[in-house]
Amino acid sequence: MGRTGLEVADIFRIRGPAYREVHGHAMSSAQRQVMRAIEICRTAVLGGHVDKCDRCGHRRISYNSCANRHCNKCQSLARAKWLAKHNTQLLPVSYFHLVFTVPDQIAAVALQNKKVVYGDEGEPSRRTSAGAVLRTVRKCARVSRFARKRTLRILSGEQ
Repeated sequence: MGRTGLEVADIFRIRGPAYREVHGHAMSSAQRQVMRAIEICRTAVLGGHVDKCDRCGHRRISYNSCANRHCNKCQSLARAKWLAKHNTQLLPVSYFHLVFTVPDQIAAVALQNKKVVYGDEGEPSRRTSAGAVLRTVRKCARVSRFARKRTLRILSGEQ
């Protein structure tokens, strides 16, 4: 099976050294390790083995994988199995992924009260519109009298 285009590993190999030169000081050792694992995944660096066809004798070199849980190559089978298992639960409609960024002051309250603000992990997401953001802020504001007063001041523009 041949490659179909540019992969994350290619980008890391090409641009990774320059990126680490500029941003390396802000990267954790775990982030550097993941980046390195993805760079060397399925290359000679990790070694490999030769597969030989019993019928025609054709040989193919297969390089070992990094087995890192963040590697898209190593996790592609697990991802495919997960998608196949959960595909039956999807409704026949288009899905969209929306991401909201809340002001730092609200995020600080949310950080200390994740379950109150974000709900349980199993709870279906109802926070996909501006109105839902306000519901989140109101829920967040109920955490304590101080948080409520502080959040309302922030929303009204007072500091």
